[in-house]
Amino acid sequence: MIFFINLWVIGSSVGGGRWGGFRNRSKEILFIDARDLGYLINRRTCELSPEDIARITGTYHAWRNPGGSYEDVPGFCCAASIERVRALDFVLTPGRYVGLPDEEDDFDFNERFMALRAELEEQMREEERLNRRIVENLSRIQMLEGK
Repeated sequence: MIFFINLWVIGSSVGGGRWGGFRNRSKEILFIDARDLGYLINRRTCELSPEDIARITGTYHAWRNPGGSYEDVPGFCCAASIERVRALDFVLTPGRYVGLPDEEDDFDFNERFMALRAELEEQMREEERLNRRIVENLSRIQMLEGK
């Protein structure tokens, strides 16, 4: 099963918000893609650990507060302008904005493809061997005709 934990934070305050002191983010949306966070507690429920919650809230506070040191993190969060969201036809899927983590971008496609191809060829040879064995075993079984 795949679980998705996605958050959108839409800034609506102009001039510091109700409590004052917030950075004006009225033309931005903070996208957080937390699908790699949390752990399954049963087949249907994914629970965030205190560390996961702290990471999400820390990101939000760094984005929202004037003294925050917010930076986009590939694969996790992105502050997108309303213009960018409009250019992407208002699709609010966080993965479209946050992208992939840096470490996932560094894999060698040719190397991975060759390894998968070799594995498939080995599995096909094994299938062929097992099919021959099944045919041999079936030929040893004598069927009683007429019964």
